[in-house]
Amino acid sequence: MSVVPRVGVLSLQGDFACHRSSLEALGVEAVRVVRRDHLDALDALVMPGGESTTMLRLMEANGLKEPLAAFVRARPVMGTCAGVILLGRDAERLPFAPLGVLDVSVERNAYGRQIDSFSSRLESAVLGGDYHGVFIRAPRIRRVGDGVQVVATLPARGREAPSIVGVRQGRIVGLCFHPELTSDLRFHRWFLSDVAGLALPAVDARGVLASLAPRAVPQTESS
Repeated sequence: MSVVPRVGVLSLQGDFACHRSSLEALGVEAVRVVRRDHLDALDALVMPGGESTTMLRLMEANGLKEPLAAFVRARPVMGTCAGVILLGRDAERLPFAPLGVLDVSVERNAYGRQIDSFSSRLESAVLGGDYHGVFIRAPRIRRVGDGVQVVATLPARGREAPSIVGVRQGRIVGLCFHPELTSDLRFHRWFLSDVAGLALPAVDARGVLASLAPRAVPQTESS
């Protein structure tokens, strides 16, 4: 009998519920992480979008920051939107230092305010083609260090140059968009199988479950 992987979702604030749904659709046990003991016996962790300053304050207040820092230095983790800010080396206007395990510099709210949120085609070699990304007050990766692989790029939009919106460094993945807000599970599947090395049930060639309907985009979001 195969063991079902246990993947945590940081659930202090933000868009954690949709990540849990995506993970469960891929056949893993999705565990809410709000206390340090919730990190025990996890195979991997997802850090969702939300409000990065609020998340950092809550992590400091409940004593979760140091256990999280230790976990992400040792185990696979994927951060999306605000999650990539928390994993990065530096970003402006944060109340506390981020975890600093991903050698990138991140610009918060890089594409404008809530009204400027958008969706767009992305280019991703690790997925073997295009991907439809959802950006909600999204950050942008301004610098990548040595050993950081670019895994998703947003093509030029109007006067804006192409942007790096997805990276991988070893077992750490950072995405500036929201893969949990679509029915396309390829980024979750790639993280779990290729990055974390977990055994997953079979899905179709695109990593999409027909039973998983597209998700409604939240009305509030901030990185």
